Parts: sequence; C-alpha cells; structure tokens
Amino acid sequence: MMKHTKGWATACVVAGLLATTAACSSDDQARPDPTATPTAECATGTYAWSDVVRRDVLTGVAEKQTFGKNGGMLTQPLRRLQTPRTEATTETGPKVDPVTALRSLGAHIGGAGKDSAFSEAGRPAPRVDGNTTNSSGPGTLVTYAYVEEVTAAFRRTCAGGEPSTGRATSWTVEGSGVLDCGQPQTAFDDSEPAREAALLSCAPGAPATKD
Repeated sequence: MMKHTKGWATACVVAGLLATTAACSSDDQARPDPTATPTAECATGTYAWSDVVRRDVLTGVAEKQTFGKNGGMLTQPLRRLQTPRTEATTETGPKVDPVTALRSLGAHIGGAGKDSAFSEAGRPAPRVDGNTTNSSGPGTLVTYAYVEEVTAAFRRTCAGGEPSTGRATSWTVEGSGVLDCGQPQTAFDDSEPAREAALLSCAPGAPATKD
C-alpha cells in the first residue's frame, strides 16, 4: 500500500544589479579588486556547470502506526531529519550573487529549475508538519516527506575580470508518501526516501527494510 504525492514550490524573486567599486595599482592601471562588489557587467557573467547531482533527500519521517482491517487516521507527526538549503558559495575569485548563480543553474537543469523559487537564496525549507492521511485497511504504516535536491559546481567568467568558482545548492520537487512495513521495497514509488524511512521507523527485519 503506497500513497504518494508531489508538488512544485513557487515563489517570486527579484534580483538587482549591485553598484561597483574598483581599485587601482600604483601605475594607475585599473585592476580588478577581488574584494569589491561585482561590476554590472560581471554581476551575471557566463556560468559553466559541472558535477550536477540530483537526488531525493528524506526530510521528515513519522513513527509507524499499526491498523486493523478497518484502517484509520495516521496521526503520528513527522520529525524533521534534514533541512534543504538554497545557496551559492564562492570558493575562489570575486564573490558571486547567489540569486544570479541559482538562476543560471535553474536554466541549466531546466524543468522545475526554471521556477523562480529555485533561485531564491535562503528559501525556507518545506514544512513537515500536518499529517492527515487515512488508511482504509490493515497494515503497519509510515509517512514520510522528501525533496529533490540539486547540487553543482560552477565557474563564472567575466570579460576583463577574474573568474570565480564555487558550488550551488537548491531543491525542486517536494513530496510525501506512505509506506507499508509489510511490503517489499520493490513496491515503493520513491525507492530511496521510502527505503530510508522504512529503515528508520519499521521494525528490524520487516519486509520494507530488506533489499
């Protein structure tokens, strides 16, 4: 028995270009200052992406509940396991604008990455409270929640400026599901989050905990 839902998060993001500063050498030739705010030209730059990884991450899980033939309401609350982040961290070179970097990554992966929420740096994590699922029959059930996390490495280049490198992280899909501890893992729609949830909440040796 499996119930599975997915939803797309949406939000509005407005990004602005920042003002610029510059530093000059003793011979009066202007040189880029790695500590300065990016120039308007380099506020966007050209991003190249590598090591893109997309994976489902379990964000919340509830304790198991056992029901008889008439089923019932799943009332166990979900406890948070992980808090997904949306950020872009500069490792070398001038600091990049996180919103601009995440927009570029969203365009690179397409799909839900083009949603404005994907580029919202510091976006609040999805809620894991509120459990109103019903069971219509017997079983030992566990509810869980997850997101699809996206991580990647970037290299930003600007005409006449120093390149920057770093990593970006965001998430797209948020979903939830219900697994039956008495069913094998092959019955799971979301194999990785459901398998982790089963290992955390089902009794040791239950069919849902076995590969």
